[in-house]
Amino acid sequence: MAERVWDKFLTERDKAVFAAAGYGVRQGFGKRPALLIIDVNYAFCGDRREPLLESIKRWRQSAGEEAWDALPVLQRLIGAAHERELPVIYTTSIRREDNWDSGSWSWKNSRSGEKVGAATNYRGDDIMPQIAPGPRDIVIRKQKPSAFHSTPLYDYLTLLHCDSVIIAGTATSGCVRATATEAFSHNFRVALVEDGCFDRSQASHALALHDLNAKYADVVMSGEALDYLDSLDKGMFDLPKGL
Repeated sequence: MAERVWDKFLTERDKAVFAAAGYGVRQGFGKRPALLIIDVNYAFCGDRREPLLESIKRWRQSAGEEAWDALPVLQRLIGAAHERELPVIYTTSIRREDNWDSGSWSWKNSRSGEKVGAATNYRGDDIMPQIAPGPRDIVIRKQKPSAFHSTPLYDYLTLLHCDSVIIAGTATSGCVRATATEAFSHNFRVALVEDGCFDRSQASHALALHDLNAKYADVVMSGEALDYLDSLDKGMFDLPKGL
C-alpha cells in the first residue's frame, strides 16, 4: 500500500489499532456533489509567496508556501467543476471592523487583536484572485470553523439536491475538519482533496487527514477527484443564473 502523508506520524501501535478496528474503509464518491472551497483568502495565504515564518509576521494565520502550492490544484478543481456545471461554494470569514464579534476566537491566540493585513492594501477575508468566484458560484461568509454553523450552507445543498461534498482549502485541522465532520453528520458523502488542503502545521495537517479518512471522509489526491468530476454528466444542477 502506498505511504500516506500521515504514516510517519503514527506509531506501529496506532496503525495496528486502526486496522484491527476496521477504520478507513473507502465509501466512494456520491452522485451529485458540490465542491466546497474553504477559507482560501489572504488571511490564510498571505499576499505573496514567501516562507511560512516570514508570512506570519504580517498574516498571523498564513500557511505560507503550502498555501501557494495548493492554489494551482484548486484552480484545476474549480475549472473541472465549472466545465461540468457543478456547484462551487466558497467560504470566507466576516468580521465587524472593531472585531467585537470575534467572540471565542479571541481566547486562544495572543495576536487575535491585530488588524489582519494592516501593512497591506488587502483585506484578509478577500478570496485569493487566482481562484476568484465566478458569477454562478456561491460565497458563504462565516464566523466559526464549520461552514455549516449559522450559515445557509445546508439549505443550499438541499436546494441543489446534493448528496455529497468534495472539500479543499484551509486549515486542514480547523475549518476543513469542522466542515467535513458536520457534512458527515448531515449524511453527506465527504471527500477531501489532500493536495488541495493546507495548514500552517505539517503534523496537524497530516493527522487531521488521517482522522477524517479513518472515520468521516475519503482522502483522495486531486487527480482522482478530477477524474471523478470529468465523469459526471453536465448540467445536472439548477445553479444561480449569475446575472
